[in-house]
Amino acid sequence: QVQLVESGGGLVQPGGSLRLSCAATGIRVSIDVMGWYRQAPGKQRDLVATISTTGRTNYADSVKGRFTISRDNAKKTVYLQMNTLKPEDTAVYYCYAVVFPTAHWGQGTQVTVSS
Repeated sequence: QVQLVESGGGLVQPGGSLRLSCAATGIRVSIDVMGWYRQAPGKQRDLVATISTTGRTNYADSVKGRFTISRDNAKKTVYLQMNTLKPEDTAVYYCYAVVFPTAHWGQGTQVTVSS
């Protein structure tokens, strides 16, 4: 049974920082791609960032320069360091992991940026 276990969501002030973690269990092989998506109420689910096994990264334009994605291949864990947070970053953040051709998704963790 494949599971992606997320942690680190919560309430933060504008301009503050938060670090999300996601650990994959039940996957016996290396994970091709890990990443994060987010979805605000009534809106589409959007890509935030991805990272390959070699460390190549991809970011949405809206988070470039503020967010940093990283991974620990031995722990099968992906992280998202979020700095200079804005109210527009408020959303449910979903972890995902791809073992081609299958994508696995986490349960989501709420991030709220508010004064």
